[in-house]
Amino acid sequence: MVGREVTVGPFELSGYLAVPQADHGMVLFAHGSGSGRESPRNQSEARALQKSGLGTLLLDLLTDAEAQDRTNVFDIGLLADRLRAAADWLGQRDDLHNAPIGYFGASTGAGAGLVAAADSPQAIGVVVSRGGRPDRAGDRLRRVNAPTLLIAGGADTEVLALNRRALELLPAEKQLSVVPSATHLFEQPGALNQVVGLARRWFETHLTATRPS
Repeated sequence: MVGREVTVGPFELSGYLAVPQADHGMVLFAHGSGSGRESPRNQSEARALQKSGLGTLLLDLLTDAEAQDRTNVFDIGLLADRLRAAADWLGQRDDLHNAPIGYFGASTGAGAGLVAAADSPQAIGVVVSRGGRPDRAGDRLRRVNAPTLLIAGGADTEVLALNRRALELLPAEKQLSVVPSATHLFEQPGALNQVVGLARRWFETHLTATRPS
């Protein structure tokens, strides 16, 4: 288990919540198409972040009925709306003590996370994209004020090229980290561990900096 089961927000989305340690932030996962809170990859990443004191919310952004319609899976606007609703829900919880919130997006979920961050600049402190499609955020990339880390596989050439173009459009602090020889799902030995290490350091550095005084 990567946290206690929770029902999130007005859409009653299913998730697993782990509360952060003192002075640490919350990481809200934005899964890619066909992925969710039960994904072994997502759960492994969440556990690794929890070991460093970060809280996590693994969340299904669609209900079971909504997920049956494949157009919803790729509806960036819909997914971004759900992320913002989940961030609002986190912000209202007394047990989180106003912990700063970051998004950890994968594939299409990364595009949704960037849109959500652009539309709620005061609420989101960090964005990390794993093998993401930041191009799906379109012109909103120019409005993302949160420090953003893009992680791509060196062998995932098409997505890597999209990330390089997106990096040029992001106005705030940004970085592109390439995991050598890794493909889209980072299935090569040690590749996912490199992703988690990069993401953890980015969250630790930048979420702490955004904590309210």
